[in-house]
Amino acid sequence: MTLHPSIYADLIRRALDEDLAEAGDLTSEACIPAESVSRADVVARAPGVIAGGEVASQVFLAVDPALAVETRLEDGAEVAAATVVMVVEGSSRSILTAERTALNLMGRMSGVATATRRLVAAIEGTGAVVADTRKTMPGLRALDKYSVRMGGGVNHRFGLHDAVMIKDNHIVAAGGLRPAVEAARRHVGHMVKIEVEVTSLDQLEELLEIGADVVLLDNMDPATLRQAVAMVGGRMVCEASGGVTAETVRAVAESGVDVISAGSITHSAPQLDIALDFRN
Repeated sequence: MTLHPSIYADLIRRALDEDLAEAGDLTSEACIPAESVSRADVVARAPGVIAGGEVASQVFLAVDPALAVETRLEDGAEVAAATVVMVVEGSSRSILTAERTALNLMGRMSGVATATRRLVAAIEGTGAVVADTRKTMPGLRALDKYSVRMGGGVNHRFGLHDAVMIKDNHIVAAGGLRPAVEAARRHVGHMVKIEVEVTSLDQLEELLEIGADVVLLDNMDPATLRQAVAMVGGRMVCEASGGVTAETVRAVAESGVDVISAGSITHSAPQLDIALDFRN
């Protein structure tokens, strides 16, 4: 449940390079004396779930290792508006130089965690879990998926490299459901799980004859999902996906599926409003 620095160190460097280029922070260097020292609060201005505290703190330290950074809350904590989540003290210039990059990353991560927690809370008691998808911000997948866990969700595959997921276009290109599944099974062997997307009960019936580890029940209404779960009868993990919202997720969960995957928690999560305020 932690992020190793090797996952985000290069991301921080590239983000700072993008902001500072060759000239550095022109504004801070122009109007703030080099010897100026400040204390600043990082504040959540809206309620939500915090994620990315360590990433944000490392942004400040990448700009200036002499800064003192105190993280007040652990990732996964729920906060009310006006909660101080971090305190930074040291060079005024350095704090301002790091500010936007740190807040961008922490705000996005907290937004993903908050969106996830909303769905998780909506299905409490059903036995289903909320999972992410590969619909993540390019280059930020590890941070997005970590944030989903901080919101109480679980991770789907991390990429094309770690599981087989046969979808509609694979089936068309392979010449049918059976050829696609059988070819995949021969290719990856017994150690890699195979998930197959179906869009109808007829297609599910065909899949049950072939066999798979997971079935993705795509864009089915709750009544159809209940029929699908009954047909599967525990022989495969049942995952529901497609247009899941906070308003519909409870009904989806009550159909009896095991997993509900939602791309919206990463591709459409709004930033949590997090700001930095100088005390002096």
